[in-house]
Amino acid sequence: MSRRTPPRPVDITALFPEIAPYARTATRLHPRPGTPTAESSSVGGPLLWPASEPWPVCREPHPRSHGLRPADVRRRREILAAAWLRPRPASGGLTYVGGEEAELDAMVEGHHPPELPDDAPVPLMALAQFFVRDVPALAEFAPGGSDLLQVLWCPFDDHPGTGCAPALRLIWRRAARVTEVLAGRQPEPEVVEDDGYVPEPCVLHPEQVTDFPWHEDLPDALVARIRTWEEGPAQELPGAPSYQQDLSLAPGWKAGGWDGWSVTDLQRPSCDCGRELRLMLTVDSSEWGGGGWWPHEDPSPTDPELPPVPLLGEPTQITVGRYGAYRVFVCPADASHPHGVDVQ
Repeated sequence: MSRRTPPRPVDITALFPEIAPYARTATRLHPRPGTPTAESSSVGGPLLWPASEPWPVCREPHPRSHGLRPADVRRRREILAAAWLRPRPASGGLTYVGGEEAELDAMVEGHHPPELPDDAPVPLMALAQFFVRDVPALAEFAPGGSDLLQVLWCPFDDHPGTGCAPALRLIWRRAARVTEVLAGRQPEPEVVEDDGYVPEPCVLHPEQVTDFPWHEDLPDALVARIRTWEEGPAQELPGAPSYQQDLSLAPGWKAGGWDGWSVTDLQRPSCDCGRELRLMLTVDSSEWGGGGWWPHEDPSPTDPELPPVPLLGEPTQITVGRYGAYRVFVCPADASHPHGVDVQ
């Protein structure tokens, strides 16, 4: 099933024609729970990984023995998802069956593997893979001939340059050159620092949308005119739309487009070559912040007929920062230059 972003409440380019040159095409990825294969674009699915290529590891020094087992994270989600669908007791809470409650109590954070030194190699966790055929916004970033981007990360926070977030590995390759795919279960760390760093398997429903900039990227005079409109005519429209919340930046997982700076002021990273890095990928904790961005093909989050499952807008179950977005920036001149990350 395709997913379509509802039309914006107003056409911002009709109100402010001078904003039109700032438009950027983005691809909303619309991840939804599913069973992806190594031959498909996905979040949390198997990678099209060559059988002869070593799996990447993290060797940066940081604690890596204390945390949660990925298998426990997945089992806990399974138990809770089933419990949410059962009738609720009058006293509140969830209904568990069999030994589920005891099983949950046993899933504690701790030192699970043998004690590892802080520089022991840790297998990276497969986060996502994107075929350019499915995600057109990646075409401008792909090195010559590459048509597949694979994204892995180390699910611990203490990495330099990440702003207290996982360290990311980007791998571009030509899919046709992978003639023998890694068989069996993919390697992964024995523990993760946070359950929000373990992705649920999701298939994608990519959609091309148009992004407009964060207000700090616009001329001051234009921002002043937009604010005057927000405080006046916009108040007469249904929902009183605002530029930043309703008309500019599509939320959720997306490729390309513009980046917002709601936690800090604008501080886009720069490449060592001197160029300003450009947003390539947004890993978001939620697919929509309000009803205006919710695709109508999905059940309404406020539908009283639905069971009260809390994760409708969080299909990947990835959570970064304070329920924020992890953004990946790359050099527009050469994708092989070191990338930058930021969490907002």
